[in-house]
Amino acid sequence: MKRQAGFSLVEMLISIVVGSVIIAAIYAGVVSGQRSTSDVERKVVAGQDARAALELMAIEIQMASFNPNYAPGIWVVPSGTCNVQSANQNYMGIQAANPFSISIESDLNWNSAVARSATPNPNEIITYSFDMVNQYITRETGCGGAQPFLGDTPSSGRPRAVRVINTTGVPVFRYFNAQGVEITGGLPAAIPNIARVDITLWVETENVDVDTGQRRKMVYSTSVIPRNHAIIID
Repeated sequence: MKRQAGFSLVEMLISIVVGSVIIAAIYAGVVSGQRSTSDVERKVVAGQDARAALELMAIEIQMASFNPNYAPGIWVVPSGTCNVQSANQNYMGIQAANPFSISIESDLNWNSAVARSATPNPNEIITYSFDMVNQYITRETGCGGAQPFLGDTPSSGRPRAVRVINTTGVPVFRYFNAQGVEITGGLPAAIPNIARVDITLWVETENVDVDTGQRRKMVYSTSVIPRNHAIIID
């Protein structure tokens, strides 16, 4: 009777080692793929948040100075109770403007008043501000207090997918006159000359990329023409 050939102990050990190496390689590939997918997802979420914020800011800034009834004296001080008539009526619906903040006003409900009626529309007065220390942008409506708009404070305990990292050299808001010349000084006195507002959001993901150890950075920008701001009401 012939003896049946089998695997020797050495062959079995070699097979086990080779199999373990293959399994380890597959596992490493799966883990790497999952990390890459997570990094991409974080970048996508951060990008979606920034683009959505930019789009809303552009839409609302475009409506600045909307005064369908051409009513005089409707612009108010965009702070406190929002009930005090502004002494700067020539500023119209851009009552405050600097590189990192803008306050816009518009008569959205066509009642010849801005947030001063019995049933005010809080969205008739909007202030966007960039908090450089905490790296986020706030949106305040109807003098009701600033709320997180893009990002959030680290101490809030709420998760945030994006940080806004604009610096003094990269302002969130830039202003141009009708000739396309940037208004670099003279604000707020030069507010009546604003014919275009450029918005730039320099953002990064909250979490670091596992492969590079760095946060992924993105820049989004747009130009807005507040057409109603050019209409002068005597």
